[in-house]
Amino acid sequence: MTRVLVLYYSSYGHIRALAEAEADGARSVPGVTVDLRRVPETVPPAIRESAGYLPDDRPEARVADLPAYDAIILGTPTRFGNMAAQVKQFLDTAGGLWAQNALVGKVGAVFTSTGSQHGGHEAAVLSTHVPMLHFGMLIAGMPYSFAGQMRMDEIVGGSPYGAGTVAGGDGSRQPSETELAGARFQGRHVARIAARLATAAAADTDADAREVA
Repeated sequence: MTRVLVLYYSSYGHIRALAEAEADGARSVPGVTVDLRRVPETVPPAIRESAGYLPDDRPEARVADLPAYDAIILGTPTRFGNMAAQVKQFLDTAGGLWAQNALVGKVGAVFTSTGSQHGGHEAAVLSTHVPMLHFGMLIAGMPYSFAGQMRMDEIVGGSPYGAGTVAGGDGSRQPSETELAGARFQGRHVARIAARLATAAAADTDADAREVA
């Protein structure tokens, strides 16, 4: 089985909704299992409550579990054109994995949410690709074969770099069906790539075993 992790941080539910769509897309690929995990919160509960953050009881991810997956799809809200501090904190604790080359060759992808159409969602996705590349991961985006990102008749988040949604300045806008379809597309796209790589790796292992025998 090919294992995919959809890992996300969400304050107001937009990224969580996209994460669930990404997971649905990945699960649609035969032979793929998907886990949904959230990045640990760093904001104190009292501040979360006063800011109106939505509760989320999904299990937290552990850095030590990341090498068990063939692909990691990471969702983060945009913070001034960059990933959220919670996501940065989580990645910064993965130095041991970097030192062991534990994520080399695994597929990585990113999706995001912004308050406006030009709120930095492309910059956030691209800057999140950077640590993935340092880990030696293979980056997958959201190709233009998902034609929904070309729509001109409605607001559409996302880009060829990754799926996304536009939440509005007050966060009241929820992901549209087009944006959710983009997330499902990206999840499926990543899972297919990961499954092909896993199959090729297994074939190489079998060939090496035959040569030794």
